Amino acid sequence: MLAVDAGNSKTDVAVIAPDGEVLGAARGGGFQPPTVGVTVAVDGLAEVVRRAFAEAGVGSVDHVSACLANADFPVEERGLAAALRTRAWGTTVEVRNDTFAILRAGVAEPRGVAVVCGAGVNCVGMRPDGRTARFPALGRVSGDWGGGWGLAEEAMWHAARAEDGRGGPTALAETLPAHFGLESVYALVEALHLGHIPAVRRHELTPVLFTTATGGDPVARSLVDRMAEEVVAMATVALTRLDLLGEETPVLLGGGVLAARHPLLDARIREALAAAAPKAVPRVVTAAPVLGAALLGLDHVGAPRGVHARVRAHYERG
Repeated sequence: MLAVDAGNSKTDVAVIAPDGEVLGAARGGGFQPPTVGVTVAVDGLAEVVRRAFAEAGVGSVDHVSACLANADFPVEERGLAAALRTRAWGTTVEVRNDTFAILRAGVAEPRGVAVVCGAGVNCVGMRPDGRTARFPALGRVSGDWGGGWGLAEEAMWHAARAEDGRGGPTALAETLPAHFGLESVYALVEALHLGHIPAVRRHELTPVLFTTATGGDPVARSLVDRMAEEVVAMATVALTRLDLLGEETPVLLGGGVLAARHPLLDARIREALAAAAPKAVPRVVTAAPVLGAALLGLDHVGAPRGVHARVRAHYERG
């Protein structure tokens, strides 16, 4: 089997033997079909798969289990699956959104809910009977709020208005520009606009927001609280859709923002989740998402539990 976890920033693939041994693995760049097109994006996967196949000494596999970023709708999953089939990497192909990989990596069986807060925010849930819950997760256009980029943008919005007088005071007006060695929000806005500070570095503002909130700034704290409320809202809706609200169910927290376990955010999420879904069991996922892609593939082919355990042991040792 070929397991693929292709996120926005990196891709991991692994070739798994029928007994669960990991025969080959490789890492590549991000998977962004909305930016480069499906063909170019899959071409990028091809090079990573080629290296993993070479290490494993195989030319194809029986099944491909691919968890891919930007597969936000079932129709996109079907289109990407069709594109992968043209590569003839495996006899059968199953494509899911990459959030499912994080969920499956964190649970012993395909049952639970995962909320991922990285650059954006997303949530999925699944039951062993195949039922799933999901959101489009396309940003504000699909009702989402937050994630690393969203939090950075909100922090800048409040800081700019505090400095020029359109809004109330906040320490963010000092802490955000200071992070880049600048004296004002105006200078920071100019540096970002002109590219003197690369756009990719905007994500650095999110940890500054959390530090400012920890220092007691009410505006920064309100953004952290809202992020926690969004995480809990998504998890609660997914649990409700899957009829799991009344059962003890794992709620996995993943992605850079949640995996960092910022004390204020983590505590607020657990407090709000306990009130909204008392039987939910929250925990942070630390396992590699490619493990989840592999386990989903093993679920698909009906592999014995011992095979699942061997694959999990490989990644947990690593």
